[in-house]
Amino acid sequence: MNEDFLQFVWKNKLFNTQKLVTTNGEQIEILKPGFQNFDAGPDFIDARIKINDTLWAGNVEIHLKSSDWNSHYHSNDKAYNNVILHVVHKHDEEVITNANRKLPTFVMDFDNKLFANYNQLLFSASDIRCADKLEIINEFKLKHWFERVLVNRLEKKSRIFLQQLKSEKYSWEEAFYIQIARNFGFKTNALPFEMLTRATPLHILAKHKNSLFQIEALLFGQAGFLKNDAGDDYFLKLRKEYLFLQHKYQLKPIEEHLWKFLRLRPANFPTVRLTQFAYLIFTSHGLFSKIIEANNIEQLIALFDVNTSEYWEKHYKFNEESKKRIKRLGQHSVKNILINTVVPVLFVYGEEKDNENYKERAFHILESLPAERNHIVEKWRELKLEIKNALDSQACIGLYNEFCKPQKCLHCDIGREVILKYEEGNL
Repeated sequence: MNEDFLQFVWKNKLFNTQKLVTTNGEQIEILKPGFQNFDAGPDFIDARIKINDTLWAGNVEIHLKSSDWNSHYHSNDKAYNNVILHVVHKHDEEVITNANRKLPTFVMDFDNKLFANYNQLLFSASDIRCADKLEIINEFKLKHWFERVLVNRLEKKSRIFLQQLKSEKYSWEEAFYIQIARNFGFKTNALPFEMLTRATPLHILAKHKNSLFQIEALLFGQAGFLKNDAGDDYFLKLRKEYLFLQHKYQLKPIEEHLWKFLRLRPANFPTVRLTQFAYLIFTSHGLFSKIIEANNIEQLIALFDVNTSEYWEKHYKFNEESKKRIKRLGQHSVKNILINTVVPVLFVYGEEKDNENYKERAFHILESLPAERNHIVEKWRELKLEIKNALDSQACIGLYNEFCKPQKCLHCDIGREVILKYEEGNL
């Protein structure tokens, strides 16, 4: 038994509601259980409870046993003075509030089948706890929940970009420049890419928009890769150009050791990603505006059709020549950028500009892209779930990460439905 489950029972009024009394024999009637509070303070706020002939308005606190009130130090916390009812699974002692008021206590009685169903989910052998019970869920409810999870996932990503936007004083181009750079680093080098863009403002790169060489000199120099005074001809030329530009703009580079190469395929080395990023800046001045103006998925994909400078066709690292290979940004990488950067940015742009068209375009991009292929999506495919596009796969990833992995079945519509199905004799 745990408090999360008791809160679930209370919130949904799944306990016996007939002839309720407190531990002191006072009659109670639950008119309104209140709203669940996920912040600090009592578990439920703004409840309405009638005790004998008195109507009380206030908060409700839920514990496994009454003595938890004191072990959680609520008796010393004024934030709990407005608690009007203490709801427990077991009553083992009377409690007093910080205002020296004896707190009415209610022992909640519910059908043990509820908890049995909940335990079945928690101790399921599958990572997706309800894997063997999905067939009992109404298809419409399942689809509706997936849509809600997708929207929540987009909103969560959008909030991250919104924070970025605020820190850049609502410069959409600058904020997008930082966000797209993070994506070029993927998970492994996202942070140094962000640090690089913060150390190298977009307006400085814009002054050299017509020279790929100067953009590379600025980015590789600021990334800390041009500190040695020995190397091949291209390296030395870049270093010489960077030292001039560094002095001109009073720039301070980040440390080279921040970049990670270990366990990465050579095509994903940060040096390769940096030259591709430089090429993107060189060929796509005003990139954010172009994305906002793009009318279809083909135009968006074309914006990220980036290559490298000639030197990097025979190199993965400076001063280490390799077999010649064109290192164009791959389809998988472009799809990743569209899903994880372009879509959330369009979504938040629509929010900020109060324009639903941009939000619809964000959804349309996901519908137009093929579903992602990763271990999470494959788990859902094994359950015969239809995953047609990136819209579906993003919902699957969001549902797994937000609910399945942390075992938050009580907060998931599917989990709640499974727990409640015992009433219909389906479990």
